Amino acid sequence: MTRSQEALVEAFGSFPLRLAATARIAAPPPSGEWSAAEITRHLIAVEVEVWSARFAQVASADEPRWAWTEPGLASEYDGESLDSILAAFSVARAITVAVVHTLDEVGWSRAGIHATHGRLDVAGLLRLAADHDAEHLAAIRPA
Repeated sequence: MTRSQEALVEAFGSFPLRLAATARIAAPPPSGEWSAAEITRHLIAVEVEVWSARFAQVASADEPRWAWTEPGLASEYDGESLDSILAAFSVARAITVAVVHTLDEVGWSRAGIHATHGRLDVAGLLRLAADHDAEHLAAIRPA
């Protein structure tokens, strides 16, 4: 893995720590907006249904096709504590990172075709995931 690839994976893999630090000091959200726990439940659903699935596809085949997907909240964590939800997200992200770590040079060069974003290689997928993470992190307001 190149240094730039390592940096992308490190930023992607360390996001659960940044999320947890912010979520634990979050103020209640304005009416109609998601709480930190709900945002994290959404991130779990996206991790499992989108990122983990897409990296696994790229690891095994070139140019899989992806539709726009925006999952809601991971329902299996309804009523769970924030710490439990954060831990589940951390595990889900670690699984995805493990898949990315299996990629060799050929794996990193593979790409898929996204209906909205066009051709995305592994680095592009990581950047897209990081942008999605940042968007939701910014929605959590500190107390």
